[in-house]
Amino acid sequence: MQRLPFAMSRVHPTVRLQRGFTLIELLVALVLMAVMAALSWRGFDAMQRNQTSLARHAQEVLTLQNGLAQWTADLEALETQPGQSSMDWDGRALRLLRRGSQGAGEALYVVAWAQGQRTQGSVWLRWSSPPLTTRAQLLAAWSQAALWAQNPGDAERLREVIIAPMSSWQIVYFRGGAWSNPLSSADQVNAAPAAPATPASAAQADPAKPDAAPAKAQTKTEVLPDGVRLVLTLPDGAAISGTLTRDWSRAGLEGL
Repeated sequence: MQRLPFAMSRVHPTVRLQRGFTLIELLVALVLMAVMAALSWRGFDAMQRNQTSLARHAQEVLTLQNGLAQWTADLEALETQPGQSSMDWDGRALRLLRRGSQGAGEALYVVAWAQGQRTQGSVWLRWSSPPLTTRAQLLAAWSQAALWAQNPGDAERLREVIIAPMSSWQIVYFRGGAWSNPLSSADQVNAAPAAPATPASAAQADPAKPDAAPAKAQTKTEVLPDGVRLVLTLPDGAAISGTLTRDWSRAGLEGL
């Protein structure tokens, strides 16, 4: 019988000892996994909040841009009617009489812009009447717009739109080649030309002639400004903050 080589005859199986994790090692691993999970969640939550904030700011900017575009569109569509104001600023609201977007022959609208306190705080607001086809409707809407700006009820608020947060605002008219306060007397001019001098009127100018006839009082009427300046003060924390100025001029006028 052939004998195996000596080297082969001395080979023995190797016994390897296998040791598991201790309780401390397992606890450490669990703690590390919990910390990593918490850090990952905080990063994801911060990213989600940033995305939400960016989306909100983008929506605020878009809404403000749309509001300014609507402001310009209202001024561009000013309509004049005999015996009816087309633009009125009372220190609280700017009321406008405008035609529809389709042009002449369409119903008229009364719109108003104002600052108001709502659940969101101080905001810039726009109000619009329904289509107006009669003079009685126009007069009622003109009065309702003023009421809405001063003490709005539920019925008036149904027709308002919130444009943007606003701390304060100012309206300035351009007339006579300069910017001035809309509430100054410069927004009115003599509607009727002065009557030619007559013996009676000449006598009225001379106090020594008591038989002089009283001069006829001149009436005054509204004259639209050549331009309107809107100055908005936007609060801190909004998508756009600080002072925003928007100028509008009537067609054909330059240099405002």
